Amino acid sequence: MTKYTPMMEQYLKIKAQHKDAFLFFRLGDFYEMFFDDAINAARELEITLTKRDAGQKEPIPMCGVPYHSAANYIKNLIEKGYKIAICEQVEDPKTAKGVVKREVVQLITPGTVMESNMLNEHDHNYLASLSHFEDGSYAVVYNDLSIGENSIALIDQGWEAVIHELYNQPVKEIVVASDLPDNLQEDLREKLQVTLSYQDEITFNAEYRDLCDSLNDERLVTAFSRLLNYIQHTQKRSLDHLQPARIIKLDYHLSLDMYSKRNLELTETMLKKGKQGSLLWVLDQTVTAMGSRMLKKWLERPLLNRNLIERRQDIVEGFYHGFMERDSLREILKSVYDLERLAGRVAYGNVNARDLTQLKESLKKIPSVKATLKQFGRENIDDLSDKLTYPESIISILDDSLIEDPPVSIREGSIIKDGYNTTLDSYREASRNGKQWITELEHKEKQETNIKSLKIGYNRVFGYYIEVTKANLHLLPEGRYERKQTLTNAERYITPELKEKERLILEAEEKSVDLEYSLFLEIREQVKEYIPEIQRLADVVSEIDVLQGFAAVSEKNNYTRPRFVDDRLSIKNGRHPVIEEVMKEGTFVPNDILLDQDTDILLITGPNMSGKSTYMRQLALTVIMGQIGCFVPCDEAELTLFDQIFTRIGAADDLVSGQSTFMVEMLEANHAISNATDKSLILLDEIGRGTSTYDGMALAQSIIEYIHDNIHAKTLFSTHYHELTELEDSLEKVKNIHVRAEEYEGNVVFLHQIKEGAADESYGIHVAKLANLPQSLIDRASSILNQLESSEKKEISTEYKTDGQLSFFAEEQSEPAPAEKDIDKSIKKQLKNLDLFDMTPMDAMNELYRLQKEAKK
Repeated sequence: MTKYTPMMEQYLKIKAQHKDAFLFFRLGDFYEMFFDDAINAARELEITLTKRDAGQKEPIPMCGVPYHSAANYIKNLIEKGYKIAICEQVEDPKTAKGVVKREVVQLITPGTVMESNMLNEHDHNYLASLSHFEDGSYAVVYNDLSIGENSIALIDQGWEAVIHELYNQPVKEIVVASDLPDNLQEDLREKLQVTLSYQDEITFNAEYRDLCDSLNDERLVTAFSRLLNYIQHTQKRSLDHLQPARIIKLDYHLSLDMYSKRNLELTETMLKKGKQGSLLWVLDQTVTAMGSRMLKKWLERPLLNRNLIERRQDIVEGFYHGFMERDSLREILKSVYDLERLAGRVAYGNVNARDLTQLKESLKKIPSVKATLKQFGRENIDDLSDKLTYPESIISILDDSLIEDPPVSIREGSIIKDGYNTTLDSYREASRNGKQWITELEHKEKQETNIKSLKIGYNRVFGYYIEVTKANLHLLPEGRYERKQTLTNAERYITPELKEKERLILEAEEKSVDLEYSLFLEIREQVKEYIPEIQRLADVVSEIDVLQGFAAVSEKNNYTRPRFVDDRLSIKNGRHPVIEEVMKEGTFVPNDILLDQDTDILLITGPNMSGKSTYMRQLALTVIMGQIGCFVPCDEAELTLFDQIFTRIGAADDLVSGQSTFMVEMLEANHAISNATDKSLILLDEIGRGTSTYDGMALAQSIIEYIHDNIHAKTLFSTHYHELTELEDSLEKVKNIHVRAEEYEGNVVFLHQIKEGAADESYGIHVAKLANLPQSLIDRASSILNQLESSEKKEISTEYKTDGQLSFFAEEQSEPAPAEKDIDKSIKKQLKNLDLFDMTPMDAMNELYRLQKEAKK
């Protein structure tokens, strides 16, 4: 059995309590790691792996990072999803008997980051907890520790709804019970790419009782307690900035599932996973970090309450028409720092003097903000101005105590003003007088020794000294100087008088620094009392910033205020807000859209690349913009309030889960029709293209019929199956529209205009030509198309072939054998007996799959 030193025994004991974290073990000026932690950290951080007790039979792997630069290393590990346990010395080594006592003072995890260099100022950093109850319901709690925000939602719609809810928030870490089934844990990791942590203690902590006052359901209290216990376990300190839990009423908001958020690229693009190219990128005209975060939160949860939407619109309209006042308001807001996170840092205890100066300067801007808001002369904007109450006492506290431009460090002095504390002033006077005495002594010694190069210096190792070059040593009087240090070209000396003065100066400076630190902590505690007021102020300033941003982007891009009506959606000259932003001015082709009591489903045909998907996306984005209170990109708009948006746009394999494009397509389509209501908006693009021609056509038609007859949701359905356009004759609320294209000198010209009626052809070969496929291939495709259109078109439109797929080459289309005819008759009979109106698309897909297998026997 290997015997370790007492220090390593201490390390192993502490590490055993934090097996899922890197243990940063403080040794002097370094955080050291050992064993597997060292091996893994060396790999992840690309630092040198060494060994402790290298001469031993089994040396211990070891690596370390400097204490003063540890923040960047910690950030690197956190961004990769790891946890870090910070283990510090908790007793003075000078007085310790044996091994210095050490404890973990903080556990840093992806969801509990507080340091500003690890946070994105424009994004929330959510820690979530998930609790499952016997009745099948779930509770999801969100906490942004950096600002103290807490919110909680109860979900009764099953596990899939939980995944969709969590996907739509920027969650970095999820706390669950250790007995949550393994398959659900794996689902969270795979679909959300988050760090999982465990907390089984759900006994409510009385210290946070007031945070739960709004929770009238025991399930919510239990779920919130799980989160609070985890935060207390990891942070090991009182967190006075935590705000009462706000209940998220999911049915008060337009719901966006994970597919829709991804497909519509609301906050990030699908390809690059960045903000640029998303709707957020277009709309974000905020000038404060907290305003930017609120805008993203609004985008993730659009409103369903018409009164709340119209209140926002009224304010945006006021800002829109007051250009000069809005410009002044923006300039003032640019000087307001991140009040939310400053309040969090005050409570957390990692605020510095410079942070407090930023807080003071921000509060000083509030009277100017209030006065500017009054200039708009709008009642709703006046109400916002009246809500801008702020703790004026903080300004006088900080004005009286802190210098104007303090250093970042709070442990090295020079942060407190002269005159604030008499004891501090006396220490400073002693230090200043001592340094003046040093200056005078140097002048005196130069005169008495006649050594012009003599100087008095100071360093932390040797203190004060008199330095004389070796060439001048013969000028020194004997017995007066005591040698202290020998250099290559000089000698350093001390005198009893200088030594005494050094003691007085250093003692005064040390006491001064210690006292300044203590005074700063007292000031911080005074500011801490005003945290709730600062948080309320931050919330109002954020709202003002978002709404002025809506006005700014609406004026810049010529957006218009929509009206909300019942069961009717009418848009005149609508535009895609993102594409319009990236294109040259005037090149985007606008289009109308109408869905009313007579039309539930618009069936869109037209060539690929013609703009069908753009048309569908711009409708969804317009709806979302309207329901967050922003103006919308069109000349005129009447919108209805939608409770949910479902999209199936674009094709992508989910190879990690082993799902093909077609399976992903079917899963997303099934999710839509299983959850949509008559108040929902459904956007389905080219459903059925991932399988054989007749499979796909049958599925597409059955989905349209099912939505039309059973759901009655407003729907845009684009398709390349021209046969489906006949549904306009048989389904009362289906209407055909198409994207106009013209053929000119053998080439197709996309006009991107939406017109009534069905498209006359698909122009697929023309699109292939635009993609520069070989000319011989294009010619062969044209030849095959002509053969199919002349000899097979009528048969194809009325009867399914036995293999459910068009043959690519004409000569392959031969007469089936007698045995195949018998199978064909059987399958035909089964197909005729299918009741498609009473089947879900997924049922239809399964039935078609069975029939296809039977046909292949």
